[in-house]
Amino acid sequence: MVNTGLFLLGLMSLPTPVEAALAAADTPGTVRAAFDVELKSDEAVRVFSYDPRLPMDAAWTLTFAEGEDAYLDELAAHWGAELAPDGRLLPDDLRASLGEDLEIEDFGAAWRLGFEHTPSANDGEFDLWVGARVEAAAWLSPETGQFLRIDYHLPRPVRGPEGGRILTYEQSYFLEPDPVYGLSMISAFSLSFSAKAGWKTVRQSYSMRVLKLEVFFATPDDETMFLEAQAERRIGGRSGIQ
Repeated sequence: MVNTGLFLLGLMSLPTPVEAALAAADTPGTVRAAFDVELKSDEAVRVFSYDPRLPMDAAWTLTFAEGEDAYLDELAAHWGAELAPDGRLLPDDLRASLGEDLEIEDFGAAWRLGFEHTPSANDGEFDLWVGARVEAAAWLSPETGQFLRIDYHLPRPVRGPEGGRILTYEQSYFLEPDPVYGLSMISAFSLSFSAKAGWKTVRQSYSMRVLKLEVFFATPDDETMFLEAQAERRIGGRSGIQ
């Protein structure tokens, strides 16, 4: 195991694998995705299918249900009611979230990028609260130039935003490249936490796993523009143009 402890002040001179991973995660706004997804808690499992090419009232459908969990159903209903539920699979704000300073450790098969989460336009009120208190790390493959996962870890118990104490908090996003365009897509998500209010301790865990994914562009012209820009970047990389 090699630990370089390389500390970068700013994102102006990133190593090639890091810049390649960020480029793959800079998903164009014209990208769409049809997918099947499994949502799971300790008490229940739900599987939904989504296809933005279908009418809005048929685009998000429940295909499997087992167990009872009102909070899981609430999360699923909120996701399905969004104008573009497939947007949650796009890590399009990752570059902004990494902030200005990165600490890079080389473990051979993977690099660990330690960072302080920087708020983005997609962060909600609770995201902002969590982001200010957790330790964050992104893992990438230097060989493929693709992100593997993003981890958030609460290093110590803290007072919760609405009282009580958050004892533990672990959150991870797992990423995989789509086979057609090579764009980094969120393929899974996990969240576990424990909190104490008075004499009661609550423990919860939730996960999301994409079972099937089809990535495409909103229009043929959007796809052509993306492929042309992708080809230009490859030519520039081979010729040494930055």
